[in-house]
Amino acid sequence: MSREEKVTELLKPVVESMGFAWVGVEYHHNSVNSILRIYVDRPEGGIDMDGVVAVTEAVNPILDVEDPINAPYTLEVSSPGLDRPLFTFADFVRFTGQTVKLNLHTPLGKRRRFEGMIAAADEAAQRITLQIPNGKEMETVEVDFAHVDKARLVPVF
Repeated sequence: MSREEKVTELLKPVVESMGFAWVGVEYHHNSVNSILRIYVDRPEGGIDMDGVVAVTEAVNPILDVEDPINAPYTLEVSSPGLDRPLFTFADFVRFTGQTVKLNLHTPLGKRRRFEGMIAAADEAAQRITLQIPNGKEMETVEVDFAHVDKARLVPVF
């Protein structure tokens, strides 16, 4: 089980019992420091600073006791923001019609990075269809969810 999966298993029920939505977790490690970032929201959207503080105060003691990271780190509890990360296939279903930046574990053709609109999300096949601008035309690209490394919404201003 990955660190992210351990943290999710440990903290998601706590966050949801407080009335917040669990969005996801990221763990970043480099030679200088490590960051455990937990994304939470309100089910209807728009968590405020009081909510972030409440979640931080609730999860910090649990992390101290359970120690799922087993190394020094900085805890950050955050809203998903406008460039919301997409962690689950359900996120792709929810945000169909939105523009996303996508990084893959392995190249599709010769590319690992894509930016385009989520045109469809086939739950049975766990496949995402993107419409990607290619000059004046749109190119359709199909990606298996299992190959997605990172994905974020692209805010439209």
